[in-house]
Amino acid sequence: MVALVGCVATAMPVAAQAQSFKAGFVNTDRILREADTAKAAQAKLEAEFSKRDKELRDMGAAMKAASDKFERDAPTMSESQRQARQRQLADQDRDLQRKNREFQEDLNARKNEELAHVLDKANRVVKQMAEAENYDVILQEAVYVNPKHDITDKVLKAMNASAGK
Repeated sequence: MVALVGCVATAMPVAAQAQSFKAGFVNTDRILREADTAKAAQAKLEAEFSKRDKELRDMGAAMKAASDKFERDAPTMSESQRQARQRQLADQDRDLQRKNREFQEDLNARKNEELAHVLDKANRVVKQMAEAENYDVILQEAVYVNPKHDITDKVLKAMNASAGK
């Protein structure tokens, strides 16, 4: 019985400390989708890469048309003409695939740069909010979060307010 009273007496200060602990959660995916800076970054990327994307789609359509024409004309071609045309189509296909790969690599690199800027800004806002509102911890990854601890809306509001300045 004395041991039980000792355990309860020891647990009481821990319970009091736990009540003063302030935690928050920020949904990074929502920040990257909904923040004005993220939307501006997406628009910037689309403007930057739209011309190359259109060129690649046009090249793909031209390649398909050339391939279809070859399929139609192949029965009337000589063997040497057919082989030469197949080599030419294969070279065009390799070139198109290489350009597509380069495009994707460039796009991904730029996307990562822009997302890093958005996350840096979000982290600055979260840190300012944590200091101003006396948070002990703010998490960005969690298996489960009680919605009362989700401060994503407040962070988005603060980010969007500072983006307008």
